[in-house]
Amino acid sequence: MISVRHLSKKFGELTVLSDINAEIKQGEVISIIGPSGTGKSTFLRCLNLLESPSGGSIVIDGNDILAKNADVPKLRQKMGMVFQSFNLYAHLSVMDNLTLGPIKLRGKSKAEAEVKAAELLKIVGLSDKRDSFPDELSGGQKQRVAIARCLAMEPEIILFDEPTSALDPTMVSEVLAVIRRLAKEGMTMAIVTHEMDFARDVSNRIFYMDEGLIYEEGTPEQIFDNPQKEKTRAFINRIRSFSFKIENPDYDLYAMNAEIEAFCEKHVLPRKMRRNAILLVEELIALYDLRLCQVALTLAYSEKQDRLELVMESAGAAFNPLEPGNAPDEIGLSIIAGMSENVEYQRADDLNCISLTIKKQ
Repeated sequence: MISVRHLSKKFGELTVLSDINAEIKQGEVISIIGPSGTGKSTFLRCLNLLESPSGGSIVIDGNDILAKNADVPKLRQKMGMVFQSFNLYAHLSVMDNLTLGPIKLRGKSKAEAEVKAAELLKIVGLSDKRDSFPDELSGGQKQRVAIARCLAMEPEIILFDEPTSALDPTMVSEVLAVIRRLAKEGMTMAIVTHEMDFARDVSNRIFYMDEGLIYEEGTPEQIFDNPQKEKTRAFINRIRSFSFKIENPDYDLYAMNAEIEAFCEKHVLPRKMRRNAILLVEELIALYDLRLCQVALTLAYSEKQDRLELVMESAGAAFNPLEPGNAPDEIGLSIIAGMSENVEYQRADDLNCISLTIKKQ
């Protein structure tokens, strides 16, 4: 359905896309992942000509949309786009937001457009919000309305540009549920997302973008479990773990705990496990004299094994803080033992290393 060849995009001297080559088949769901600033959103915006490519070709359903005689407005009607910032008309009700496009651009009657809009609001779970205005909706509700508005134009392809990035974690799942439903119904979609579990679950293929290229592509299993290229492996490892370095006794405890909480939320871990992770980290740090050593901690989540692991490392002479004689008090050791399993101490590469698995309950 979409064929892209040697697509490039420059903003002045800055090259954002250098040589994009891709095929997207009808009914496929493609998730586009990668570090910020690697051209993911620009790639989507070039596909529907919100940005004019600097070179290359884009063929949609057999039509070269960059050809001089291309009917761009007609071709655009085949392709809807959902933005991270919703872009709803603030002065229009939800119903008017959904019916404006079909009436003005597709020539539908108001009654016909409203019947279709009502069906779409039911699909996204917002039938009771038809007369509400955008400022009366939550972020998740606004994004679901934006998806319904996109569907009202009856597109064959939908582009999602980080549809959950502006939402609170509690609202992300409601938007992803709607996208999952569209995927099951066979809608062709390209989704720029930072929700890795969602990308793995919903996609036929993953595009990993870096350096203005589709650096690696493959099935979710290939990209997440067995990436072939170095930068892909580094990115996948980074998103699955959280690291924090404590260099002195005056470290920012609240910032560290907030980052641990955010990491656990991103992986949709149970609330009790989040609390356990924060408490365990605090109890382990209390075993060290931070005036004499620096401590580095790493939290890593294995989706395949559904396991949250904690590693604490410190430099210096061999020292196992878990030994009763070395610990400041026995209460801390009891808490650590009760909330974790597979607790191990190792001495490797001149580092003292404690590793454990955090219990779910």
